[in-house]
Amino acid sequence: MEKVIGIDLGTTNSCVAIVENGTPVVIPNRGGYKTTPSMVAVTEAGKRLVGHIAKRQAITNAENTVYAAKRLIGRKWNSPQVKNAVATSSYRIVEGPHNDVRIVLRDKEFSVPEISAMVLQEMKVIAEDYLGEAVSKAVVTVPAYFNDNQRQATKDAGEIAGLDVIRIINEPTAAALSYGFGRNIEKTVAVYDFGGGTFDISILEIGAHGVFKVIATAGDTFLGGEDIDARIIDWLVSGFKEEHNIDLRQDRMALQRLKDAAEKAKCELSSVRETEVNLPFIISSGRNEALHLQRTLTRATLEELSDDLIERTIDICKQTLEDAKLEKNEIEEVVLVGGMTRMPKIQSAVQAFFEKEPNKGVHPDEVVALGAAIQGAALVDDRQEMVLLDVTPHALGIMTFGSYFEELIPQNTTVPTHRTKIFTTSRDNQTAVKILVMQGESQRAEENELLGEFILTGLRRAPKGQVEIEVTFEINADGIVSVRAKDLETGLEQSIQVTATSGLTREEIKTMMDNAKDDLVDRRTSEEFEAAKQEAEKLIAEIEKLFPQVQQIVASSDFGRDAIEKARAIVEKARAAIERRDAAAVKEQIEGLTRTHRMFKGVVAKT
Repeated sequence: MEKVIGIDLGTTNSCVAIVENGTPVVIPNRGGYKTTPSMVAVTEAGKRLVGHIAKRQAITNAENTVYAAKRLIGRKWNSPQVKNAVATSSYRIVEGPHNDVRIVLRDKEFSVPEISAMVLQEMKVIAEDYLGEAVSKAVVTVPAYFNDNQRQATKDAGEIAGLDVIRIINEPTAAALSYGFGRNIEKTVAVYDFGGGTFDISILEIGAHGVFKVIATAGDTFLGGEDIDARIIDWLVSGFKEEHNIDLRQDRMALQRLKDAAEKAKCELSSVRETEVNLPFIISSGRNEALHLQRTLTRATLEELSDDLIERTIDICKQTLEDAKLEKNEIEEVVLVGGMTRMPKIQSAVQAFFEKEPNKGVHPDEVVALGAAIQGAALVDDRQEMVLLDVTPHALGIMTFGSYFEELIPQNTTVPTHRTKIFTTSRDNQTAVKILVMQGESQRAEENELLGEFILTGLRRAPKGQVEIEVTFEINADGIVSVRAKDLETGLEQSIQVTATSGLTREEIKTMMDNAKDDLVDRRTSEEFEAAKQEAEKLIAEIEKLFPQVQQIVASSDFGRDAIEKARAIVEKARAAIERRDAAAVKEQIEGLTRTHRMFKGVVAKT
């Protein structure tokens, strides 16, 4: 049976998992870590770096290192979230050709799905190294509150990375799958998911025989640990400005060091009461003297700095309970997901609101990827008894006369679903209607997200209000929307599948896929070469250490001198292959080197 990997594509870190022999497991990366930073960098030599290696050089290469790209995916250039990112990021963000967002690294423009694809490609490689075989199918998770454009852009990223994304599922839903996996329970559960860049709350009913039904979901796709880091950075910057009258934000390298220090301090304060932020030589003053930043941050100060952000998550929880028409006491379990839920203040705020101790039985960083892997296995294995009923996080409808938003599918409707409504013409002798498909919660159309548009023509000329048009909305299990409009009199029909634009055309996606493939081939071979080179160099060093002794022992016989010449030739050949960076040749020479090493050791041992 084909293997399907589950990928949690996170704002700060990403994680990949698989179901092996019926058990979901997280796959560690080459460094042995179970999560990989969602960071991408391009070096001076034009080499792409992903993950830990990108994070390690972020300070010295701040301008060409991307973090938190997920906060920009599927967004329009003029959105307030993008404006915020442009103002605070150490890398350059520019407007793309389709009113979308592009990131500039070493003078080359990348779309956001391309950056996310590099992270997904890294997760694919981690899984392939572990499994020892190629992987092509994946289930990728997204925040529950992502709109159609953001979901489509994530799907595009998967395609660019060479993955067939067989399903996009919501992160809190994935966490619930993992929480309920293999346990025959019947419970109403709230999943509070506070991650690096996004916040979600979902309420689910877990029933017997593996039925997971989402009742309501809500969130904020621009609220997460990054915002708490930003508050710490502001606090450090303003303190430094008061003391030295220098704004550290003007220096990209200083800003990246502050970002690192803020994240580290935040994490430390989950287990200690205070921590010292110490950044020597952070900047030099006008008089060329080096200035240091040294401040003590207490847990109480951090809680004060982030108080309104935590409060915002609780307000969203309150609203979600109202939407689900549930009382607090009807929630039987609260599951905490996402790295931010390690913060004591968040745990106590959740406990105070739900009036019960939250469940910390799942691993906050791994549970989402595990849930994605469980869903992946269920999709390819018919024997698995599991039914997942998710909901649409935003209302769907069309724009009507006067720029109003007419809802057809309400928020929190179980998908797949379809709804039909009848509309009429808005002016006399109207022969065509334009259907504008929108998603959002506002009654004013312009405040919602436009997903697509199409025109139904050939209507009969008649006074306004006489021609009836039937509009049908349909959402499939992936959350992809299609809309049909039909003239009830003539039966004429026009439809559109709303493949929400991620801001990329099919041609662009194809080009990016090809580029990503080239890069992967390049990276794979260089990794292969590095591994072979290390092994060969180790053997060469061992052989050379034994050379003088062996020479002394066997120099008297012709056979011995011959063997030594052969050994020298093998070492030289291996050196030449390393020089040429020829991985296959180096691998070939390893065999000869191993034989020589064994023979040398044998000769020395006999004496």
